[in-house]
Amino acid sequence: MSSKIALGIDIGGTGIKAAPVKLKNGKFQEDRYRIPTPKPATPDAVATTVARCIQHFDPPVGTPIGVAFPGVIQQGIARTAANLGDEWIGQDVRALVRERSGHDVQIMNDADAAGMGEHRYGAAQGRDGVILMTTLGTGIGSALIADGQLVANTEFGHTMIDGEIAEYWAAESARSRLDLDWDGWIVNLQRFYSEMERLLWPDLIIVGGGVSKSHHMFLPHLNLKAPIIPAELRNGAGIVGAAAWASSASKREEKNAKAANKKAAKKSQ
Repeated sequence: MSSKIALGIDIGGTGIKAAPVKLKNGKFQEDRYRIPTPKPATPDAVATTVARCIQHFDPPVGTPIGVAFPGVIQQGIARTAANLGDEWIGQDVRALVRERSGHDVQIMNDADAAGMGEHRYGAAQGRDGVILMTTLGTGIGSALIADGQLVANTEFGHTMIDGEIAEYWAAESARSRLDLDWDGWIVNLQRFYSEMERLLWPDLIIVGGGVSKSHHMFLPHLNLKAPIIPAELRNGAGIVGAAAWASSASKREEKNAKAANKKAAKKSQ
C-alpha cells in the first residue's frame, strides 16, 4: 500500500468488514473482506477478528488504519457498546487492537465514520455549513459536521422527544416492531427530523442505513426546511470514513509529536 492508501475497518453486529481505500477518491483499492462478528462479541474475540482483517491486507508499517466502532469512543476508549455488550465499556479499544495486530489504529464511532465518508466522498462532498448524517437501522446513528469539522459522538437517536427515546419509534426497526406501514413510519420520522431542525438548523440532512435504498418511499414525504437526501456510499461509508479519518488523525498526531519534541529540545538547551 502506498501513502495514498489507508485501511478502513467497520465493526458491525453481524460482520466485520475491511478494505484499503484510495484517499484521493474514496474508492476501494481491493475487494472488501468480511468476517462474521464473533458470538459472543467479547473484546478479545472482536479485536482478534479485526487483527485478522488487517493481516489479510498486510499493510506496511505506518499505513493509516481506521476502525469504526458501534458505540461512543473517547480517546480510543469505549463508553457505550449496546450491540456488542457491557464488557466493552471502559475498554481501551485502540490499545487492544494495537496489541492484537501489531499495528497502530485510530478508533471512531461508526456513525461518525459514515458521516465523514459521505462528507469527503459522498452526498455532502464539497458542502459547507452544518451537515447532519443519520443512519436508520436497529437504532438511529448520527454524525454532525460543521464546516468540515466533526462533532463526535452526538447520539441524536437517543434524544428524548415527547418523553420517549426517538430511535424507539423512528428507527427502521420500529416499522416491524410497532407494525407500522410507510405512512405511519413517515409520521414518526417527521417528528424526529423536525426536532433535529429545531435544535441544530442543519443545511443538509443525509439518510443512510439499509432502508435508504428505498428512500423514494419516505424522503419525498418529509416536510423540512433543509434538503434531505439519501447517502451515496451505502454500506461502504463506514469503511471509507474510518480510513479517511485515520489518515487525518495520524498526520495530526505526527505533527503534534514533532512540535512536542521541538519544544522539549528547546527547553533542554
